Amino acid sequence: MLRKALPSEIDTILDLTKACGKKMASGGIYQWNEHYPDRKTLENDVNRGELYVITSEESIVGCIVISTFQDLVYKQVKWLTADGNNYYIHRLAVHPEHQKKGYARKAMDFAEALVLRNKGVSIRLDTFSKNHRNQRFYEARKYIRLEEIHFPKQSEYPFYCYELVL
Repeated sequence: MLRKALPSEIDTILDLTKACGKKMASGGIYQWNEHYPDRKTLENDVNRGELYVITSEESIVGCIVISTFQDLVYKQVKWLTADGNNYYIHRLAVHPEHQKKGYARKAMDFAEALVLRNKGVSIRLDTFSKNHRNQRFYEARKYIRLEEIHFPKQSEYPFYCYELVL
């Protein structure tokens, strides 16, 4: 089940994202670190009503941000659609103990349905260039890979932007 996150759940979500960062790092994917995601980012997500948690048996097993806010770094990207009613996916994470059970797929199904209900024209996101599993995941969902962007505090390697036109 997916629902909006509560402010009281930020510590749990932060622990979850840190566990995901550790798991990725153990596989040579240095995508998330001590700088990202951080408490302030998650608090902003909750305050904007854009952070959702994935639950199983009342426990939080994952999270996803579904946002209408375009980060500045995205302004340079040549997207497939004009800026307007576009949505952005950020911080999709499933705790390592619950990965490979379909939770990420369910979160993206939920996000895509929400965007369609709100008459969004596209969904935009980025994923780390060294995270081949994520790239395959989004490409299997028909997201089109576009340009590269950089987050120097996270990695020297680029992140790939993707868009799904609805």
